[in-house]
Amino acid sequence: MTTRAFTALAALALPTLALPAPALADQLVENVEGVRIDEEGKVDRFNALWIGDDGRIKGVLDREDERPTDIDFQIDGKGRTLIPGLIDAHLHVMGVGFGALTLDLSDTTSLEEALAKIAEFARENSSRPWILGGGWNQEKWGLGRFPTASELDSAVADKPVYLTRVDGHAGWANSKAMEVAGVTEASTSPPGGRIERLEGSRAPSGVFVDAAESLVYSAIPAPRPAERDLALIEAQKLLHSQGITAAADMGTTIEDWQTYRRAGDRGSLTLRIMAYAGGAEAMEIIAGSRPTPWLYDDKLRLGGVKLYLDGALGSRGAWLKRPYADDPGNIGLPLMTPAQLRNTLVRAAVGQFQPAVHAIGTAANAEVLNAIGEIAESYPGDRRWRIEHAQIVDVADIPKFGEHGIIASMQPVHQTSDRTMAEARMGLDRLGGAYAWKSIAGVGARLAFGSDAPVELADPFAGLATAFTRTDANGEPFGGWLPQERVARADALKAFTADAAFAGFADGRFGRLVVGERADFLFVDRDPMLATPSELRQTKVLETWVGGSQVFSAKK
Repeated sequence: MTTRAFTALAALALPTLALPAPALADQLVENVEGVRIDEEGKVDRFNALWIGDDGRIKGVLDREDERPTDIDFQIDGKGRTLIPGLIDAHLHVMGVGFGALTLDLSDTTSLEEALAKIAEFARENSSRPWILGGGWNQEKWGLGRFPTASELDSAVADKPVYLTRVDGHAGWANSKAMEVAGVTEASTSPPGGRIERLEGSRAPSGVFVDAAESLVYSAIPAPRPAERDLALIEAQKLLHSQGITAAADMGTTIEDWQTYRRAGDRGSLTLRIMAYAGGAEAMEIIAGSRPTPWLYDDKLRLGGVKLYLDGALGSRGAWLKRPYADDPGNIGLPLMTPAQLRNTLVRAAVGQFQPAVHAIGTAANAEVLNAIGEIAESYPGDRRWRIEHAQIVDVADIPKFGEHGIIASMQPVHQTSDRTMAEARMGLDRLGGAYAWKSIAGVGARLAFGSDAPVELADPFAGLATAFTRTDANGEPFGGWLPQERVARADALKAFTADAAFAGFADGRFGRLVVGERADFLFVDRDPMLATPSELRQTKVLETWVGGSQVFSAKK
């Protein structure tokens, strides 16, 4: 996901920043029904949390434990449930923020509904030079094909429009946008991308897949620093309201990094960001020859690099071993050659950077697993190689996840969103390794769960419920889709907390509510370990605390 697809906003006034009150004294959060991941990695219950003046945990107390006497402030939890702050192991921070400021089509269920919403948004934002947004999904619309520029022209024809598909791997342009970008019949698809054409001609249809999106992105004005700052504020508000206290930011640019630094410098960075640079060049521009140190009391670090090996299943850009069942002859789009992948992995490993490789299809997952296997012996140690998504894996390749300490960074909600589409693209007989959480964990890989927001909603409680049920919000399909791949509820919580922290080299800093780690926690209105799946999805975050300071309250 690139933030440029959410930019070119009209002038936006940057609001006065409401900074969290610093934790400057010892606090005792008493009278709670606490749930945490303990020092042994198991679910543990407690009744009070002792927080030091540095925002770190000094004690986790049961009812019978003696309370400290030198407490400056005591907070009555009023019997509410307290859980660790949730960690999203894969999202796009600035994409979330810009998504909140631009057009969101994720709730539309038909092309007609989307076009009406686009037209209304354009009328309400007539001063914007471009109409930008995302979230469209032709599968959800039941369209059976990609939308076209002429259809988008019927909603807005007098100014350029560019809208990113829900998976972030395709974009939809109107004729004006293609004109401004200089895209014509003579334009050629770049390596790793595809210009969709009108049937029977070379005329661009208006949809650009993967690397072809750059043809339009290059014409979109970049956002100004003030607009970026506002987007970060919006992202933090939204994520904290969902109970997210830390996140792995996948694809961080130098502009994103500077936005985070500005917020950190002025004391308004409240989300812990484990940043993964958007490519090797961005990695070196941001960090130089080695990962950055942790900054702003463990709020920010650039420790890795995000690589794309293929596209997405929905746009048929995922790289498969065999052609798509619904598009014979098409195996998707590899975005790196074998040599490019291995050279970049080595480049990262030499500098102690952690690679996080996007792999959706069977061929992409096999390729990155094989590449890691070839390189790992030459670069031993605690590397924590990451594969992002690992959505459709050949069953024969699953055992390779158990080698070399590989982390599978997966998004449970993708399974419910993509289920019927995956069956259409692949055929049910080829989905034995699809969203295979339990099988991958069973061979020794550690799971780190996230949302991929703004591709999906940043709702960790929906992710938790999906992980141990394999059903959607309506309880469908009955009994779960490929139910043998469910994980235990406790393991799902670990994957959204302690294991997500481990995946970002943040273990020992935050994620578990143990002595010495940062006091990042939530008050919620129900016990996530006892609620039914339906109840869990309805969880309301009452308060969010980062480092012993409140950063969100539902009452405010």
